[in-house]
Amino acid sequence: MASTTAFHLSHSNQLLPPSSILHHHNESHHLKHSICRQSMPLPRHKIFTAALLLLKTESRSAEARKPAKALAATEALPKLVPQETREGNREVVGQGNGGGLSVGIGRGKEKAQLDLQERWREIHGSYDWEGLLDPLDPLLRSELIRYGEMAQACYDGFDFDRFSRYCGSCKYSRRDFFEGVGLPESGYDVTRYLHAVSNVNLPNFFKKSVSPKIWSSRANWIGYVAASKDSSNLGRRDIAVAWRGTVTRLEWVADLMDFLQPVRLPGHKNQNEDIKVESGFLDLYTDKDPGCRFCLFSAREQILAEIKRVVERYSGSGEDMSITITGHSLGSALALLSAYDIAEMGLNVLPDGRTIPITVFSFSGPRVGNRKFKQRCEELGIKVLRVVNVHDTVPKVPGLFLNERLPGTLQGLADALPWGYTHVGTELKLDHTMSPFLKETGDPSCFHNLEAHLHLLDGYHGTGRRFVLSSRRDPALVNKACDFLKEHHLVPPYWQQDENKGMMRNGDGRWVQPERPRIDDHPADIHNHLRQIGLHS
Repeated sequence: MASTTAFHLSHSNQLLPPSSILHHHNESHHLKHSICRQSMPLPRHKIFTAALLLLKTESRSAEARKPAKALAATEALPKLVPQETREGNREVVGQGNGGGLSVGIGRGKEKAQLDLQERWREIHGSYDWEGLLDPLDPLLRSELIRYGEMAQACYDGFDFDRFSRYCGSCKYSRRDFFEGVGLPESGYDVTRYLHAVSNVNLPNFFKKSVSPKIWSSRANWIGYVAASKDSSNLGRRDIAVAWRGTVTRLEWVADLMDFLQPVRLPGHKNQNEDIKVESGFLDLYTDKDPGCRFCLFSAREQILAEIKRVVERYSGSGEDMSITITGHSLGSALALLSAYDIAEMGLNVLPDGRTIPITVFSFSGPRVGNRKFKQRCEELGIKVLRVVNVHDTVPKVPGLFLNERLPGTLQGLADALPWGYTHVGTELKLDHTMSPFLKETGDPSCFHNLEAHLHLLDGYHGTGRRFVLSSRRDPALVNKACDFLKEHHLVPPYWQQDENKGMMRNGDGRWVQPERPRIDDHPADIHNHLRQIGLHS
């Protein structure tokens, strides 16, 4: 990709008039009563459409209620001027990785690594992030962005092209993965890929080639497990799991707004039938297909066996360890479900009695289970930090009306129904209207975009504080897979694509799709590890 000129930002104090509060209030009020007057049950997709419209109108109403002073801070427009360095100030402006617009605050890489070695338990939620979120701790911000980029790598590495014979697989081999997705200095090695069988009704999640000759007719690549190369920089050996989510079209939320079901799985210490999760998430996690070599084992069996193998490999070293699971959108639901499963199976308990902390960094994730599920996650010591954009619809579902916000007197009612959901963990709220880089749009997929969340993390410093980018992360990344940046930045929307869409010219001068290395399925010792944890395949 050609490099672009780097700029720094100076802000003008332009004000935009607030919208009519009365108009939005009346619109929201009318919509609520229209939904409630329905005498016949609505189809699920119509409920979701109505709920989405309701959330959008209430979001506009909340925006209209902002005081004029807040509007001055949020609507100030950046002016682009030639690159320069501001002497006598810690803020440094320059060209980030890959070129383009970037603003950074010099902190010192070595000092940040030293801080992480000393504070990693705190950053991973040992005190539930108390005092770290508002204002946002700089080290926590950098770690959230780092794990967010691991989740983003699931999108960058996925083959979405339905004209490719490898559509639905990862474009890169395990050994070349981080190099291929632009993270060559990640400090991690991918230990295995994760696949799922397309039995669940998720047409926007599972991709399939139009070619009659394809790598698999049933499987899709949905994530990976990676281990840090050493413990010197991080202060411990980290086992990271990243789950792929959904980048466009949010109809999958309606497809999975089904019902809660008990999560009693083979090998669990607690078989309480009152612990429930969304049935679609559970099916995606546990389904398998004996006729497909990639889905001979479920996603559940794949990750449990791999966690068992990697923990066993490093447990004798005496070094501290951590398990960090991340995901965006649907991937964040799988992240929480797998974290619960790992802890319930006791795979984070070492032979010497030490417990490996499990942390979930969730980006724009939906609710996963009921209040009993939340309580059990807390009992198991799972720490969850949920990063959300307040204008995004996905974190508000399922359980749009029956959720953790109900008064205590009504919580019992929600517990008794198959649609009562509760979020798990601590929430970090971001607001895309605070970024002077982003334009006004009615496209909900922009509000949901992971790169947009990472951009907001980079500029967020706390409630009422000015949006200032804190690293050399390029805002142009926001438009990789959406149209969210203001046009005067001259960054085209949806700009990320493979060179020549993966086509190459062969020796005969013809343009063809090159062959890829054989795709890995399962390690040879997976049977042994499943047997050790009591799961017989």
